[in-house]
Amino acid sequence: MGTRIHLERNVEWGIKILKDMVSIPTVNPPGENYSEFTKLSREILEPLGFDVEVVEVPGEYVAKHYPDYAQYPRYVVLARYGSGRPVLHFNGHYDVVPAGSGWTRNPFEPAIEGGRLYGRGSSDMKGGIAAFIAAAKTLVESVGGVKGSLELALVPDEEIGGETGTGYLVRELGSRPDYVVIAEPSGSGTIWVGHKGALWVFVEVFGRQAHGSTPWLGVNAFEYMVEVANRFVREYVPQLELRKSSYEYDDPRGARPTAMVGGEVRGGAKVNVVPGHYSFSIDRRVVPEEKLEDVEKEVVEFVEKISKELKEVKISVRVVNRLPPALTNPDSELVRTVRGVAKEVLNHEPRTTVCLGGLDMRYYTQAGIQTVTYGPGLLGVAHIADEYLPLDEFEKMTKIYYLLMEKYLT
Repeated sequence: MGTRIHLERNVEWGIKILKDMVSIPTVNPPGENYSEFTKLSREILEPLGFDVEVVEVPGEYVAKHYPDYAQYPRYVVLARYGSGRPVLHFNGHYDVVPAGSGWTRNPFEPAIEGGRLYGRGSSDMKGGIAAFIAAAKTLVESVGGVKGSLELALVPDEEIGGETGTGYLVRELGSRPDYVVIAEPSGSGTIWVGHKGALWVFVEVFGRQAHGSTPWLGVNAFEYMVEVANRFVREYVPQLELRKSSYEYDDPRGARPTAMVGGEVRGGAKVNVVPGHYSFSIDRRVVPEEKLEDVEKEVVEFVEKISKELKEVKISVRVVNRLPPALTNPDSELVRTVRGVAKEVLNHEPRTTVCLGGLDMRYYTQAGIQTVTYGPGLLGVAHIADEYLPLDEFEKMTKIYYLLMEKYLT
């Protein structure tokens, strides 16, 4: 009875701290108000008995990965309770995307209406952070000492790739917990056991510039770019339709690798100038059964084959982003445990699927750490105007997080 009372009270407390968090516009890019958020985090966590460490990511490290934002300081907050193993680790990113247009309310003045908390970052993903902090408060109040360690990691920069957030925590600070839960808004009914990877490339086509009145003196890079892109769509993309992942996805169409052409097209100088250079992008999504290096080799070799046939122009491939896929075995101990405690709250087991987009999971899974992504919210409202968090989702996930902490640490 005591624990239930603590939980109910701390759900309300968690909603209050969530409002405080949403009120801080940690907008990324470029990475604003991070220090204010870390200050609030310390003020929340230290009175609960956590040892709180705030690590500033070195400016040169930020400049290496995100040079445009190097003048904005980045902080990783790592709070610990207890000692020894097992280490149960919760991860949440505190940066949010810019508000954008179309809001019917101030995006950074959180408001509760109709069972929803509105505000930028309420769902993605300060709601998840507030939920695991509220669950941790319940654990401290209900059981006192724990067997092992509870870690809460609050990180920046997931919205721009995570290299200076979770990437720095795992790769440079050497974080090696036993079990990781990332509180992204999967929704209480879905546990993400992995995510697809991505390879982003630009195909560059170099012709010869000339005056538009004498096009025969030039080599039109645009015309050849169109031919290359058309062949990629007609010859390469159908090959991907023949492949299918063995895991379950939120949308069954996501079980196949994909290649999206033309998200960006660059080139040309003026209406009356034969373009000497054009390029187009390819967004190749990678299922967990594929290796990123094999996919890169496959794409490059396909373009090189076309290049040998089109001798009038020079064609090259420039890789601009490599994001490996992530996967935790759906039959692993962590996944089974999370499904079990979720069933106690939901009265049914959540689905286990692979997320179609990229997540910070890859940093942990590459280090061999069992990791799931499971948190309150609705992915469909992330990044949109009037983003909101259903408060019944917040309550369910707070209870699930508490039961998971209790399972591993008491």
